[in-house]
Amino acid sequence: MKSIHIANNSALLKFEQVAEAIKLEVEKGNLKRNDQLPSITAFSKAHGISRDTVEKAFKKLIREGYVKAFRGKGNFIVGIQDTRLKVLLIFNKLSSYKKIVYDAIISELGSKAKVDLQIHYYNPQLLAEIMDESLGHYHYYVIMPHFVHGAEEETYLKTFQKIPSDQLVLLDKDLPQLSHPGIAVYQDFKKDIYHAFVAANDLMEKYKKIVVVFPRYSNHPLELNEGVLQFCTQTGKEFSVIADADKEDLERRTLYIVLIEADLAVLIKKTRMLMFKLGKDMGILSFNETVLKELLDITVITTDFEKMGRTAASLIREGKAEHVNNPFFIIRRNSV
Repeated sequence: MKSIHIANNSALLKFEQVAEAIKLEVEKGNLKRNDQLPSITAFSKAHGISRDTVEKAFKKLIREGYVKAFRGKGNFIVGIQDTRLKVLLIFNKLSSYKKIVYDAIISELGSKAKVDLQIHYYNPQLLAEIMDESLGHYHYYVIMPHFVHGAEEETYLKTFQKIPSDQLVLLDKDLPQLSHPGIAVYQDFKKDIYHAFVAANDLMEKYKKIVVVFPRYSNHPLELNEGVLQFCTQTGKEFSVIADADKEDLERRTLYIVLIEADLAVLIKKTRMLMFKLGKDMGILSFNETVLKELLDITVITTDFEKMGRTAASLIREGKAEHVNNPFFIIRRNSV
């Protein structure tokens, strides 16, 4: 079996970490019924773990029914208590979009997986605490790596580096700094938005300026602004970022991009007060699709959240290590 990593800051004792690592190998099918485990001495030397720790781990596995000891022969794999995949989802927040992803993962994995959910609320330290308690208990860790602006990259990368690469699934955002061979189903926010705008340039031609309403305390990816800026630079349009839609004096021939529904409501109210006609005098484009935006006839730039969840679950189920850029597109309506 692969080398076992012992985490000194884990909530589990060392022998418990060894036992959990062997369990995961059994549950994944890498160790099968009737396979013989190495002797305590051989296992100790192979993994750099004390004999006492290995002996305690083997005894724990015997008590739990994973291993059976035969006098004079050794320790043999017997079976497993639960054949389901154990998956831990760690989202950055709860939202209607995250629910779509969650439901898609649950639907795709079905009854063959046990899925738990935790939230790190954009906090690298909270993610680290969740992983310290959870590492070694799951086959896969599905994490949305969105953090507060200004979070130290070195801090949260240390947490991800503790996770075996074949157990890590990055969702919604990739971390190329990790160079990990595991699973990632992500949005490339800067490139995706830039290419979506290029594809819809016929809609954008009527506007001389594009304004992104980016709330001051928003944790949305800053790459969103970078993608819009790149498009504006190449097409000769003015570009600006504002924090408060309520304080903005709306201008004609300007396209406003909103990230949250509160700002969308403010802009719609202002256009009606000014008697501006959306799609002609000015435009509104909203980030992420909802039924409400469809009913209000608001143009939307969005990813396919259901496909994101289904793709990640499918790769987990099939044991494939791939990095997939999730589809991203503009839904054309009359507000642009």
